[in-house]
Amino acid sequence: MSFENWAAFAAASTILLIIPGPTILLVVSYALGQGWRTALPMAVGVALGDFTAMTLSMLGIGALLAASATVFTVLKVIGAGYLVYLGIKLFRAGGTLKAEPRTDAVSAARMMAHAWLVTALNPKSITFFVAFLPQFLDRHADFWTQMLIFEATFLALAFTNAFGYALIASRARAIVRNPKAIRIFNRTGGTLLVGAGIATVAMRSGN
Repeated sequence: MSFENWAAFAAASTILLIIPGPTILLVVSYALGQGWRTALPMAVGVALGDFTAMTLSMLGIGALLAASATVFTVLKVIGAGYLVYLGIKLFRAGGTLKAEPRTDAVSAARMMAHAWLVTALNPKSITFFVAFLPQFLDRHADFWTQMLIFEATFLALAFTNAFGYALIASRARAIVRNPKAIRIFNRTGGTLLVGAGIATVAMRSGN
């Protein structure tokens, strides 16, 4: 696996992670209601949840890779279309972040478990990884070595992203609730996602 391929994966993962989905909304809700102390347990829970979903997805991708090169290629094209779809959806999301403060007092362990459950048991997580990961795999390189590197990279980014969201929500609440800031954020991220999907298709056409 080339450094360029890894860098492209890391960049695309960063864009995808900062999109506010169910997991991030949960992180923000806890942080708005209970402050910065939620950052570490929530970030650990998110990373564990992504580890669970990503590992299950890898098993499916490995089976597809071994079964048929054509199926794997089709999956990569579908994944590129999925990136474009996510980008358009994010671009049109507007300026709202629907996260209400959670004021119920819970332990760090329960917060971590809650974040893990929401992240790992979301069916969209596994679907997302199955569609997303093949974009960056080299069929001629060792599958498990690539997946180990990709998983370690994604989990480090997921932890950092959740931790950062929690700190921002607890210390800069006006930004989280500012429609203009959220709208700019959504449109920028949406544009980058659409660009990533189109670039993937273009690279496949050029091969």
